[in-house]
This record gives sequence, C-alpha cells and structure tokens, in this order.
Amino acid sequence: MIQFQNEQITVFQSELYKTTSSVIQTEDVLLIVDPNLLPNEVKEIQEHVNKVKGNRPIYLLFTHSDWDHFIGYGAFLGATVIASKIFKDRDNKEELLNQIKQFDDQYYIDRDYPILFPPVDITVNNDGQVLKIGKTTLTFYKAEGHTNDSIYTIIEPLGIWVAGDYLSDLEIPFIYFSSEKYEETLRKTDIILSKHKINMLIPGHGHIAETSKEIIIRNDKSLQYIQELRKSIKNYWDCRHLLKDYKYKNGQFEDHNGNISLIKKELNIE
Repeated sequence: MIQFQNEQITVFQSELYKTTSSVIQTEDVLLIVDPNLLPNEVKEIQEHVNKVKGNRPIYLLFTHSDWDHFIGYGAFLGATVIASKIFKDRDNKEELLNQIKQFDDQYYIDRDYPILFPPVDITVNNDGQVLKIGKTTLTFYKAEGHTNDSIYTIIEPLGIWVAGDYLSDLEIPFIYFSSEKYEETLRKTDIILSKHKINMLIPGHGHIAETSKEIIIRNDKSLQYIQELRKSIKNYWDCRHLLKDYKYKNGQFEDHNGNISLIKKELNIE
C-alpha cells in the first residue's frame, strides 16, 4: 500500500511490520530505498518505477543489512547500488540470505525474482560524505547502533531524511549492535537538523514525520528508552513499563529482552 505520495516521493508500506520502501524522483535520478517485502508489494514498487522512470538512471539505496530491507533487490537488477562499506564487506551474507529463504519457506512464498545479496557500487565510509548526481545531492551519515552498517541519507534539494531503522513512531529502539553507538547516532539529529532543511523523515518502519518537532519528539523518546533501560538494569529494576506507550508492545517484548541482554553484556552484569 502507499502511505504517502506526491509528485516526487512515494512511500510504500508493507503489511508486515509497516516496513517502508520509498521511490524518490528528482530531475536527475530515480532513487529506490529498501524495496520490500511481500512479492505483490515488490511488484507494486516495480510497476511504479517502470511507470515513472523515464530516461533517468536508477539507484538503489540500502539503509542496512537486515534481511527485510534488501529482500527486493533481485527485482531491480542493473540499478546502481549504494550502501555502507560495512554492508559491502559483510562476511555473513549467506546467513542473511538464509533468513529470507526461511521466511519464504515458513509462509510458502514464491518470488519471481532471485534472492541475492546486493553488490555495492558506491560505498559510504564517513559522516558528511556527499554524492552528487546532477543537481541532486545525497549526504550520508553513519548510523551505528541498530546494526553496525546502518546509514542515514539526506536527499537535497527535496529535504528528505531516509533514517532506516531509527526514529520510528511505532518501535522501541532495536539495539542489535551497541547501545552507546545507538545514542551517538541519535545525537546526530541536532547536527542534521541544523545543517539541512528537512521536510520529511522516512523511518524503516512506521509513519513519516513532516516536522522537525515530530523528529525531535521521536529522537528524545528513543534516547529516554535507552537511558532508562540502562539505569533499570544497573539497579536491577523491572523495566517492562518502558513499553507501555507503544501500540504494538506485545510484538516487541522479544527485542526488548534482547536489548536487556545486550546492555547487560556491555555493563558486565550477569
């Protein structure tokens, strides 16, 4: 389904986990972000791309290497792929592909495109790295914490912030790599908002944010969750209350418990 659409941006939303995929058009380029998830949803994105692409080059941006974000790559072979260097150099690509195969096998899903790990053409290495395509500018920021290969991307002159699995209105922080790095990533929000005129933030799951105020609210809520969770762990307090304001809390207990285990390990607490 389409969550948001105007002349330049179409944000698709999967029925599963409200995972987003975006097609962003400028006069210079057509950029596809994290095409996903079910076969009919990927097909809808394909059809839209074929309808609007014209003679523009097609670029594929992958925000990170969670399987649900690159599952649609095989439907867009030939596009120029952008991702982080860590994404490119992953040594567990077969494991990630197997996660897709396990998902499809579990639900008897058939796809009419190959399941492949994206080969990266343009690698993101540093904060503030810039890619210019005609009059379109992409500025990248490393966004470690959720994973170690996540990136933020700012697309100008449209003022779009592609956030990957951060700053969702629906999810607690899912911390798979480092809680401290996650906090560092969240602290980049003020820097980004001061350097760029942001008109829209697109999270990897959930709904877009169209004001700086909403972005800051989400950012502060994520920071508060991590800091209160760490404090609760240090003091051996119950921390289930940290999920009380989230709509889909029952589906996030496993990740919440995973956050607890990770932070305990960081703090050397058994």
